[in-house]
Amino acid sequence: MRASHHTPPPPASDVSTAVGLAGLLGLALWILFCRNYGIIAEALALSGPRGPLSGPYASLAALLFTAGPMVIWSVLVDKVHWRSSTGIDWKNARPVSEIMHVSTVKIAGLWATWAIIAGLYCLGRWYWEGQYLFAMKVLGVALIPMVVLSVPYVIWLDRRMVDPRDHAWHFGAMLLGREAYDRDEVKKHWRAWIIKGFFGAFMISILPGGFQQIVEADLASLAGNPVALALFLITLLFLVDVQIGTVGYLVTFRPLDAHIRSGNPFLSGWVAALICYPPLAWGVLGNILKYEVNTPGWANTLAEQSTLLYLWGGWLVVLTAIYAWATVVFGIRFSNLTYRGVLTNGPYRYTRHPAYLSKNAYWWFATLPFIVNADGSLVDMIRNTFFLGCVSAIYYWRAKTEEAHLLAEDPKYSEYYDWMEEHGVITAPLSRLKRKLRPRGPVLEAPAE
Repeated sequence: MRASHHTPPPPASDVSTAVGLAGLLGLALWILFCRNYGIIAEALALSGPRGPLSGPYASLAALLFTAGPMVIWSVLVDKVHWRSSTGIDWKNARPVSEIMHVSTVKIAGLWATWAIIAGLYCLGRWYWEGQYLFAMKVLGVALIPMVVLSVPYVIWLDRRMVDPRDHAWHFGAMLLGREAYDRDEVKKHWRAWIIKGFFGAFMISILPGGFQQIVEADLASLAGNPVALALFLITLLFLVDVQIGTVGYLVTFRPLDAHIRSGNPFLSGWVAALICYPPLAWGVLGNILKYEVNTPGWANTLAEQSTLLYLWGGWLVVLTAIYAWATVVFGIRFSNLTYRGVLTNGPYRYTRHPAYLSKNAYWWFATLPFIVNADGSLVDMIRNTFFLGCVSAIYYWRAKTEEAHLLAEDPKYSEYYDWMEEHGVITAPLSRLKRKLRPRGPVLEAPAE
């Protein structure tokens, strides 16, 4: 009999699939409530407007309905707070008097960090116009509660931490100059907070737009319109990605094992990531690598082909769904440039970078850069195709720097990396092809003794 070939499972994921699904359910219920608020208010005879709740603060409230179920599931079912990776020993709380001097230094470090980030926000002109105004207003209101609540939180946590002298403590010690500190720990502290400050503001700024579109959408108008239907579903999926992604940047609490264990230490990784987001993206991707000049796009190109419009739109929805799925499986741990555990489930069973792969495929199929309008030219076709290729190359670069970071941090990621090389549905064939194409140099014999 022929021996059966059984594919071994990948290493266990640090985040269960159910966490993201819980957040997805909470978000869906809130969206349904907001869309039907007028009917609910009428039935309950509530005062005020009868329309849908589609304002920016409704999109902000969605974060609570998304984060809440994920936190509850993580604690009650997955019991993440008991993991050794939290660095917490719940059974041996120290007296407050024993850790108060440590907590004071840490609080000083945190307050100074927030003051510096606030100063950087003030210096960045782009933070005070357009969509960023909403983020600045939210963060400005949140600052006082953060300062006040940080005191009892830090003291409570330091009593239970195995080693309360974490990254924030080392920065505080550097500022106060009373105790020895580790410069490497200070660097780790600032990598984490620059990531939170930069991406947190960006994610909050883009919450309202997509939320309003989904809540106010006229579903009846989508019938028989393949383009409108596809764009609605794509917007909905991007909304899922943004909501759960924003939760990931904000809920970085150690008791949930969701803390940032390290930020990417490679300058190349930061460059590759930051040029994909405002304000750098406005100059790099928006101008230098502009790839949509005189392109009609998929909807106009296929306007006379109804069946093909449905198929093409459906394919774009699938690609966007994979992209959103890659965020959902992170649960409360999503964020760029960070190590917060290893994911091996969901789309990460098929490729190490499902979000980058699906996002770039979406751009190619949606833009069709090699097709231009009648007033376009062969030069436009070449430029568009070349520059979109450059954008894809940037994401490949990002992927390699992220792999280098994780390989240096966690042996589990090394196991996952090797497993994907051999068994990943997408990664394994590409790896085998790369090995075949890679030229081999001459084999050098060892010199005789």
